[in-house]
Amino acid sequence: MQTNLAAAFKGTREGEEAEAILRRCVHCGFCTATCPTYQLLGDELDGPRGRIYLIKQVLEGAQATGKTQTHLDRCLTCRNCESTCPSGVEYGRLVDIGRKIVALQVERPLADKLKRAALAKGLNSPLFAPAMKLGQALRFAVPGALKAKVPARQDAGPRPAPRHARRMLLLEGCVQNAMMPNINSAAARVLDKLGVSLIAAPKAGCCGALNFHLDYQDEGLDDMRRNIDAWWPMIENAEVEAIAMTASGCGVMVREYGHLLAHDPAYAARAQRVSSLTRDLSEIVADEPTLPAALLRARAGEASGRIAYHPPCTLQHGQQVRGRAEKILADAGFELTAVAESHLCCGSAGAYSVLNPEISDQLKKRKLVNLEAGKPATICSSNIGCLTHLQSGTSTPVRHWVEVIDDILA
Repeated sequence: MQTNLAAAFKGTREGEEAEAILRRCVHCGFCTATCPTYQLLGDELDGPRGRIYLIKQVLEGAQATGKTQTHLDRCLTCRNCESTCPSGVEYGRLVDIGRKIVALQVERPLADKLKRAALAKGLNSPLFAPAMKLGQALRFAVPGALKAKVPARQDAGPRPAPRHARRMLLLEGCVQNAMMPNINSAAARVLDKLGVSLIAAPKAGCCGALNFHLDYQDEGLDDMRRNIDAWWPMIENAEVEAIAMTASGCGVMVREYGHLLAHDPAYAARAQRVSSLTRDLSEIVADEPTLPAALLRARAGEASGRIAYHPPCTLQHGQQVRGRAEKILADAGFELTAVAESHLCCGSAGAYSVLNPEISDQLKKRKLVNLEAGKPATICSSNIGCLTHLQSGTSTPVRHWVEVIDDILA
């Protein structure tokens, strides 16, 4: 697909990158078959191919409109299309560029701007954790729509003190630690049994995904720089061997640091190093030579019930990591149920469930029908957004897989 860049975008980093990506597009349409929003809405402009053409038109000088913005906003950025594309089109990067350009041309309605600002600033605020605790304490009185966003209060349990020579960094600044604190604690306990200590850098915060995907891309890049600064002393001194990600949404963003900061001479090399060290927790545990498979098999009698596993889009499409968590659960003695349409998004997608609740709710219901078809005792996943979103629609327990493994190894 040839693109004649308008003068405003010639020579710009965004324009040149978008042009390079567009050259790979062959208009085959395979992506529409796996796009969640196209499957629901049946509109070409609500599929990757249509959105690519909208972005191309803007890059060639067409004025973006509110309609252009709406179609780009409806994209979940699940990157399912990237897994399907035979040409390797990096659609996720292209839609980020398109959204940035369109946001500069189209003034959002005031209500939309306020909602996005509240999400970006509120979820990143130090007041979020105490506000979440208050909401959990008063959950019985919270209205239904809001209650769905407030998970039941969870005890984090004890976390082992660092005691091993092998150490890995853990991102603690995510909303996950306020909403479901047991996930990071369970990860620390499991890795401790593998001879690895998890440590956190106090000054690290949100991975940057929240700001970056809510029209605050510059602020998102600042979040990334802050994390690099917080982690770098330990990386530079070889005190840690990896950055362990317990939330796949954060993982895919941190793995993009090298690309997103490649233009920043002060951070490019360090960002690339951080990205290269980042690994999903399932990769770490599955690849550990000291994984106590024998212990898991010996304790398999304690693994009761069936598990339905939902692989988050940020893991299977964004990071291209597949099958690791499922193998760990199977080795632990659990029976994994077959799940139809496991490639499709559950509708969470960060702040998407708040900004596009109708589409999000339809995708959640569709996902839960498939997850519960095998009558599992537990639904497992690997991302805080997916966990809370799915739990809001079912009475079946929804847990991070590492919590289940932690129970067995306790």
